[in-house]
Amino acid sequence: MTFSTFSRLLADHSSHGIVLELPDGTTAPAHFHITEVGAVSKAFLDCGGKSHTGQTCVLQVWVVDDYDHRIQAGKLGGILGKAQNLFDSAEIPVEFEHEAPVLTRMPIESHQVDEHTITFHLSYKKADCLAKDICLPKRDFSLPDIPSGGLQEPGVQVFSRKSLGTI
Repeated sequence: MTFSTFSRLLADHSSHGIVLELPDGTTAPAHFHITEVGAVSKAFLDCGGKSHTGQTCVLQVWVVDDYDHRIQAGKLGGILGKAQNLFDSAEIPVEFEHEAPVLTRMPIESHQVDEHTITFHLSYKKADCLAKDICLPKRDFSLPDIPSGGLQEPGVQVFSRKSLGTI
């Protein structure tokens, strides 16, 4: 989910609570805090030698014994509004960073809105090769030509119904 879509969703449902569903189906404790809004930039070279750059909005989740705390969409939207100048674009992805059980960044896979809450379904990040055309061996999955009629390769015996007789 992009920063702009995420922000708009929070603004449209400002009085809603927020639920974070982790990839294993459990949820982050309802009293979580968002302790950081980070602009994480990455510059890297793929295995084919091509340069890439990217930026992500990372929302750090922190759980403490403040059991009465509940963040609402409007408050998080206000925090994001203050952090907006950190980002090069509003079309960057949003991820939650949570100790699950180690500090892990999880993108938003989907969301669900009901009467009182917005549930964000989080997923694990997956690795992918960005230079498959260079790194992976070329494979030809086409079938070989099948000879028709009398064309026959030496040493290959061809059977037909006639030669086999009736079974």
